[in-house]
Amino acid sequence: MISRDEFVSRFGGVFEHSPFIAERAYHDGFIGEALTVDRVHTALVAIFRAASEEERLGVLRAHPDLAGRLAIAGELTEDSRQEQAGAGLDRLSAAEHARFTELNNAYVEKFGFPFIIAVKGLDKNDILAAFERRIKNSREEEFAAATTQVEKIALLRLTSMLPEK
Repeated sequence: MISRDEFVSRFGGVFEHSPFIAERAYHDGFIGEALTVDRVHTALVAIFRAASEEERLGVLRAHPDLAGRLAIAGELTEDSRQEQAGAGLDRLSAAEHARFTELNNAYVEKFGFPFIIAVKGLDKNDILAAFERRIKNSREEEFAAATTQVEKIALLRLTSMLPEK
């Protein structure tokens, strides 16, 4: 069986900068012998959903802005860097970057956390369309949408780390 430290080291970043989720999943006995995508994702999501609203908000706030200042400064986690690059967000024109910055700022001001979307399989136009659609949501709707996206990002990350079954 994997040790707590090994588990947290390996899966503590699946939910962006939020190792408490992996720590609690291990502590609460959710982790068995077989570390598969489905089992680990189910365990981590259960902990995420059971977390207080303030803790879940902290997980949302741990995510970087899309094509934002952390990306420009080269300070994204490796997972976030690869995800954003895969969607072409590292190759925006000046006008596109300005639009992302404008939307990022308006979104954070309205909701108190960054816009979060699982970018795998999307391009910059898909992401902008989702951004412009979702910024019209209520805070409650957007908190739910963002948490769903965080869970999807975790699944995508785990899929690259573990066997399916």
